[in-house]
Amino acid sequence: MRYVLLAAALGSVAAPALAQENAPFTGPHVEALLGYDVVGTPDDNKDGLLYGASAGYDFQIGGAVLGAEAEFTDSTARARENGIVTAADSASIRAARDLYVGARLGFAVAPSTMLYAKGGYTNARFKSEYNNGAGVTTLSSADLDGYRIGAGIEQKLNLFGPSGFVKAEYRYSNYRHLNAAGTTSSIDLDRHQLLAGVGVRF
Repeated sequence: MRYVLLAAALGSVAAPALAQENAPFTGPHVEALLGYDVVGTPDDNKDGLLYGASAGYDFQIGGAVLGAEAEFTDSTARARENGIVTAADSASIRAARDLYVGARLGFAVAPSTMLYAKGGYTNARFKSEYNNGAGVTTLSSADLDGYRIGAGIEQKLNLFGPSGFVKAEYRYSNYRHLNAAGTTSSIDLDRHQLLAGVGVRF
């Protein structure tokens, strides 16, 4: 009986490990993100540092991987201008938090390497500040809806045990602001981001 119980215990421990070996890109994951962010119009854009975190779940069948993910990031990208209305005034606008939910489709091109494409919904906040030069400052913010597409590569590494991984990713986002009439206003922003991620899969 003792050996039967020992075998059962070892089997319960080995089952998840075996699943990870047969489908290494299956399961929930969390990761930290850091990268380069460029946001604006084709004629005028600003760059900054992107940072944040992401979580999701992937399911691998053979060499194909299907997953869902959610992400929270922020950015240091900022634009500033002086002398807008008067010689003493100034205004600035900066990219703030960015929320994203979407899906990705990947292919395991090697036992530890996956190439993937992604797409989904993004909601970005932009904060503005205007100083009239006489000590009065006005703050405002706007949340813009948009879409995101991208592609990347994920590589399993023994960073935090056998389930650690790193990734590199490029993605493009577009935001268009709809006014009360439901038509597109003059706000039409493009966003290009190149980032790296470090994470762990459970």
